[in-house]
Amino acid sequence: MGAIFRREFGAYFTSSIAYIFLAVFWLFSGYFFYGTSLYAATTDMSGMFQSMFLICVITIPVLTMRLFSEEKKQKTEQGLLTAPVSLGAIVFGKFFAAVALYTIGILMPFVYALILSGFGVVEWGIVFSNFLALLLLGMAFISVGTLISALTENQIAAFMLSFVALMALYLIDVIAGYVTIDWLANGLRTLSFYTRYYSITCGLFNVSTIVFYLSVAVVFNFFTIRVFERRRWS
Repeated sequence: MGAIFRREFGAYFTSSIAYIFLAVFWLFSGYFFYGTSLYAATTDMSGMFQSMFLICVITIPVLTMRLFSEEKKQKTEQGLLTAPVSLGAIVFGKFFAAVALYTIGILMPFVYALILSGFGVVEWGIVFSNFLALLLLGMAFISVGTLISALTENQIAAFMLSFVALMALYLIDVIAGYVTIDWLANGLRTLSFYTRYYSITCGLFNVSTIVFYLSVAVVFNFFTIRVFERRRWS
């Protein structure tokens, strides 16, 4: 898995993807930081963290669109599948490479917190809990994008489908509001990504949130492995 991780992580920086992702992520986060903290003259960063959910919806498809669709484009998928390495190592190697780059992006709020600490008292506990929430959310979203990339042969298609899928997860609560069947509406609300994330930005952190996001990441990576198991033996 280590070799796959290093190969994939290095590929982000030999292409333009890492620079595009970091530039867009930091641009939007900086904009929301200015609007919700600096302009409002407050050390409360919860408004910025709430806005970063949507930033993840927009930027994470950039990270995942090439993970497996690029292998198909370059005709290297069969070589990867027949390599003396397990499918789990391949999938998780690529997954953690994307998570590593994503983690670099979400470190920026610590810089913003340091800036605010020069003007007042920053609640570092809240900053760290929101960082953890962003990391868990990103891992779940990246696993979704990884599966979609494994199912497509075109990077643009992988980006668009991942964006639509993540936007649907973002709008689960809105969709549930239009469902008239009570048990189905309640079921959709229990799958809400944003409600769990929003509660953390308000200081309400619980173990069930960690379990939920990690479970999503494990399940979708398992689905990705299953996709390649079928291809390896077909």
